[in-house]
Amino acid sequence: MSDALVIFTPSGKRGKFPIGTPLLQCARKLGVDIDSVCGGRGICGRCQITVAEGEFAKHGISSSTTSLGNLTKPEIKFKQRNGLKPGCRLSCHTILSGDIVIDVPASSQVHKQIIRKRPDARKIQMDPIIRLYYIEVEAATMDNPMGDFERLVMALKNQWRLDRSFEIDVQPLINLQNILKKKDRKVTVAIHCNTRIIKIWPGLHSDIYGIAFDIGSTTLAGHLCNLSTGDILATSGCM
Repeated sequence: MSDALVIFTPSGKRGKFPIGTPLLQCARKLGVDIDSVCGGRGICGRCQITVAEGEFAKHGISSSTTSLGNLTKPEIKFKQRNGLKPGCRLSCHTILSGDIVIDVPASSQVHKQIIRKRPDARKIQMDPIIRLYYIEVEAATMDNPMGDFERLVMALKNQWRLDRSFEIDVQPLINLQNILKKKDRKVTVAIHCNTRIIKIWPGLHSDIYGIAFDIGSTTLAGHLCNLSTGDILATSGCM
């Protein structure tokens, strides 16, 4: 099987991969910053990319959408359910079939830079202290009678390569058994500082929010923020 050259922008990272490799897999091997809450299952839509079309003499390749496979079943299902932006593909299920230049938009980057349009405008690198991970937890069996929490940690290790010791808050631990029953053991886990599990939702949960406070000498301002996109959703203040 021959290899194809993949170039990701704006990072400029590139590499050759066998024809038939999913683009998200190429990106991860190169260390390209592409978001994916669902772990490549084609349901969160965070990993959308576009093709940079044209002749790239600098790299000696011609890039077009023909260098990718046809829409896959997960992409068609996602498009019918949520809609795909024109020209966008889900990198987790888009198959490489030739040399190509891929653009990763800011909305699909984990550590995206947000520019605030204010007099003190500056770039802010998104690196939230709480991250979401979608996993599928195996059922307990007679041969594998591990507890719910142990199987949850094993799923984080196997599906996200999070090989570390975890702590879990009391409330999610108490509710864990019932949560696992609701969506056939498919859950989204919120992890604080990479080690502490603070919340577990049944099924896919793709957004998480935080509040930033600006405490001045005479005023107090609060900003409700989407920690996934960096958007400020609401602002309020008082004396």
